[in-house]
Amino acid sequence: AAHGARKMEDYGRFLALLASALLVGFVSVVLSFVWVFQYRGGLSWDGSSREFNWHPILIVMGFVFIQGIAIIVYRLPWTWKCSKLLMKFIHAGLNTIAMILAIVAIVSAFDFHNANNNPNMYSLHSWIGLTAVIFYCLQLFFGVAVFLLPFAPVRLRAALMPIHVYSGLTIFGTVIATCLMGITEKLIFSLQSPSYSESPPEAILVNCLGLLLVIFGALILWMASRPHWKRPPEENTKILRPIGATPEGTEAESTMTNSSSADPRSNTEAVRKQNIKFDEAGQRTTM
Repeated sequence: AAHGARKMEDYGRFLALLASALLVGFVSVVLSFVWVFQYRGGLSWDGSSREFNWHPILIVMGFVFIQGIAIIVYRLPWTWKCSKLLMKFIHAGLNTIAMILAIVAIVSAFDFHNANNNPNMYSLHSWIGLTAVIFYCLQLFFGVAVFLLPFAPVRLRAALMPIHVYSGLTIFGTVIATCLMGITEKLIFSLQSPSYSESPPEAILVNCLGLLLVIFGALILWMASRPHWKRPPEENTKILRPIGATPEGTEAESTMTNSSSADPRSNTEAVRKQNIKFDEAGQRTTM
């Protein structure tokens, strides 16, 4: 009974954090639109400052909010009955959308700078931001190649999983920090009369946006780092089979090439334990 109560308590806490993260993320996206339309003149694609306005909106919407959802999608309890293969496609799809929006945001910034003869890549914000986008693209590419396509050996997947998880969370944290640098830089350059230091309404609004981004990032990282909220291993784990005969949702291919010369029961038990081990590693995917 105590274990059941603890489990229910943890589930309720997860739902509370998830609802908070979704609310904070959604409000952050709304505030980015309010900032752009109320203070920065709206959106267009004509080389003016209104084209640059796509940059903060797409970054907050895609590189922060959608990426954050992609990180914790495996942790949603109501998806645990779905096949892991399906969840991998959802995870990869969300990250692909985030990557596309981030690339369009980068293009809008470069296009605006070039149209107005402004220098590119001179600030720390631009250096770290472009680096984050490049590493995010690499993370997505290698994530699909190793963990989604059925060609990588199981030992390679197990070896790369901790790196995949760590790099994914690091990129996400870096994106949050880069956003804070970017909005501060934009306010300092844009607010002249009154200046940023005089705390006009636009400055207060954007400072609140930055604070919400930090809170959103903290909530996502907390949920992603709690081991008791990870997706449980697949029930009735099946014996690993060669490529081409792998059941949907299994993580690996068979390494039992000499089963005829060994005790089938011991081989079955050994592979079952190995499959559970790699399956548990697979639940922590963070692309």
